[in-house]
Amino acid sequence: MSDELEDHLNPRSEANKRPALLVLVRHGQSARNLAKRGNTYFPDAETRTGLRGEPDHLTPLTELGHQQARQTGIALRDTFGLFDYLYHSGYVRTFQTAEGLLTAYTPAERTQIHLRHNLFLREREAGYTFDMTTSEANTAFPWLQEYWETFGRFFARPPGAESLADVAQRVYLFLGMLFRERANQRVLVVCHGGTMRMFRFWLERWTYEEVVNRWDSESIPNCGVVAYRYSPDNGRLVLVDEVCQKPSNPEPSFRLKNQ
Repeated sequence: MSDELEDHLNPRSEANKRPALLVLVRHGQSARNLAKRGNTYFPDAETRTGLRGEPDHLTPLTELGHQQARQTGIALRDTFGLFDYLYHSGYVRTFQTAEGLLTAYTPAERTQIHLRHNLFLREREAGYTFDMTTSEANTAFPWLQEYWETFGRFFARPPGAESLADVAQRVYLFLGMLFRERANQRVLVVCHGGTMRMFRFWLERWTYEEVVNRWDSESIPNCGVVAYRYSPDNGRLVLVDEVCQKPSNPEPSFRLKNQ
């Protein structure tokens, strides 16, 4: 990525034109997360039972997902305090996660947090393979793997789906809105794993190749948290905390940096 493009999105500035705090949270464990077991497609038809035909934006949290959200909310309140705005993607699983996070706050505190949904934060669109098993996807699109390897995982666009580059474009637009309208404010965002990686792509200046490498080496578990604070010295939002909550353990573990 060129310095000109980086500075256009996140330029050095004498005045703070950025949120004072930006905290990103992946949604809690969803019913599809549980069924797919980390796979791109359903492993088999049995694991798909009860989910086939359900739109992605209506997929709910599991009971563990609700528990993860409540426990993460307690940790967020203890670590960061109140937020001015809480954004979510509008998908059921992010709204339920947001509601779970907010249970950590008193009714009076909740009135001070403005809740909004934003379409730019939605999940990466999966396309025609959304409800397929691995075997079905390989049969329907035998050429897909070669296409994937030719164009690369950042730019390849599966049938009827979005590329990571597509997701990066709408995250760019969302960040632009935050920079214009939420300067000096404390913002909490509940979104999806791929969307969170595109926030990191822009804010941490990842290359295309780094996105792919970090995707393989640095997972973002359900209710994993990444946080940025505005740095007067750098004139930018700077990574200060990265939290990975294991799906099997609802107790978050915060490891603060630069505090």
